[in-house]
Amino acid sequence: MDVPELAELELLDAVARTGSLSAAARELGVSQQAVSSRLRGMERRLGLPLVSRSAAGAVPTETGSAVLAGAREVLAAARRLAETVDGLRGTAGRALAVAASQTIAAHLLPGWVLDMRRAQADRGRAPAETELRTGNSTEVIRLVREGRADLGFIESPLAPSGLAVRAVRTDRMVLVVAPDHPWARRERGVALAELADTPLVAREVGSGTREAFETEVRRRLGRAPAAPAVVLSTEAAVRSAVAGGLGPAVLSDLTVADDLRLGRMRAVEMLGEPITRPLAAVWRGNERDLFGAARDLVGAAAAQPRA
Repeated sequence: MDVPELAELELLDAVARTGSLSAAARELGVSQQAVSSRLRGMERRLGLPLVSRSAAGAVPTETGSAVLAGAREVLAAARRLAETVDGLRGTAGRALAVAASQTIAAHLLPGWVLDMRRAQADRGRAPAETELRTGNSTEVIRLVREGRADLGFIESPLAPSGLAVRAVRTDRMVLVVAPDHPWARRERGVALAELADTPLVAREVGSGTREAFETEVRRRLGRAPAAPAVVLSTEAAVRSAVAGGLGPAVLSDLTVADDLRLGRMRAVEMLGEPITRPLAAVWRGNERDLFGAARDLVGAAAAQPRA
């Protein structure tokens, strides 16, 4: 029976996910020539064209897609077997590569990792090591799709295509202003239409924080909000700009709790239905592909009380 080796299946999967031989080579830590040679060797041995190559990149052929579907099942089974062997040995295996958007990375993920490691120790397993990368939700999705992260946590209200998604928590959005802003003295809150007409201090495109607000404005009002007064790339920068009087912002209640408690900014009621968003775990494949430390971490995240 002529079946490709695991390394060949990983190569085919990498080419399909990244869309090019060069990107697959970078991910696998080999030369582009090596990827091309191994791929041609696998195609010759199987007698099947697996990948269509062009100047625009590389995509699986129809037969390649059929082989890839089976390959991914084999790769997932191999990873589950490796996790089982590590558990029987009492070792944690390789570090779990996690990518998380900024709000989750700063305010939730440390607690989730601690809960996961405690639960693993209670079951007599070696606590898993984790490697964390942060970015906005779009960047996290890209890292997971490219195989550079085993698991991602995002704040976007829109589920990404081609990845498994599981909501773990609901996050509430809060309108905040500087203490001397006119809205801070209002007895009545701010309607969404007025807020949508106001240039805000905002995160960059691709941020789940910005996407949650803009998606809700489009859903309720049928139009886009006003262009931001300023765009900043971190939640800390947005909070500093709001506290300094640059303008209002709509942020997660997780990120502004300390600022509100210390009086650096004020929360203003948003009239109407509250704006919430799901915080979700994402990974390649389907539910069967969530196992080992990744499954443990998602379980720890989902076990904490939801807002």
